[in-house]
Amino acid sequence: MNKHQFPVWDIPTRIFHWAIVCCVALAWWSGETENYDLHLWVGYTVLVLVSTRIAWGFWGSRHSRFRDFLVGPGAVIRYLRGAHKERVGHNPVGGWSVVLLLALLITMAVSGLFNTDDVLFSGPLYYAASSGFSDAMGSVHDAAFDALLAFVALHVSAVLFYQFVQKKKLLNAMVFGSVSDRAGEVAPVGWWRALVLLVLAALLLWVVIALAPEPAPVFW
Repeated sequence: MNKHQFPVWDIPTRIFHWAIVCCVALAWWSGETENYDLHLWVGYTVLVLVSTRIAWGFWGSRHSRFRDFLVGPGAVIRYLRGAHKERVGHNPVGGWSVVLLLALLITMAVSGLFNTDDVLFSGPLYYAASSGFSDAMGSVHDAAFDALLAFVALHVSAVLFYQFVQKKKLLNAMVFGSVSDRAGEVAPVGWWRALVLLVLAALLLWVVIALAPEPAPVFW
C-alpha cells in the first residue's frame, strides 16, 4: 500500500470479521463437547462483538457503514443480472449478507441467554422468563445456529469463487485492508472509536447479566 492508498476495510472491521470466524468455530466445538462454560463466554463475546459492529455500521469508517453498502431491491436485481457499477466495498448481495449474518449471530446469542439443557447448564436469563418462553428460545437457538452454519458454508463458497475464479482478492483485502487494485475512497476513522463502542457494549451486557434473577431457593 502506498502512502496515498486508504484501506477498504479498517482495522476494527477486520478484527470483527476474524474474531467472529473464531467464535463460530468455538461455539460449535464447545456445544458439541458440552463445554458449557466456554460456550457461555463465547456467546457473551459474540453479543459484544455484534453490538459493536452494528454501532460501527453507523459511526465507523465509510465502507463499514450500512449506508455505504445497503441498497434497494432494484440495485440487487441489476447486480444479479450483471448490469451494475463496480463498488469499492461490499457488492449489493454482499451488503445484505452482512445484515443476515449479524441478525443470525445476535439471534443465536440472545436466545442462548435463556437456554438450558435442564441438567448441567442454564443461561443467565433463564430464570427471568417463563418456562414456555425459555423452551421457545432453546428452539430458536438451535435453529439460528443451523442457519448460521448453512450461511457460513455459502459465504465461504462465494468468497472462494470470487478469490480464485473471478480473481477478486477478497481475502487479501480482509487480511491487509486493501490490495493494489482495490482501495478505500477516504481515510478510515480512528480505531479508538471502535474501542469505546466495544467497552460500552461490554458494560451494558455486564449490567444486564448482573441484574438477572437468581434461581429460586429449593427447600427440602
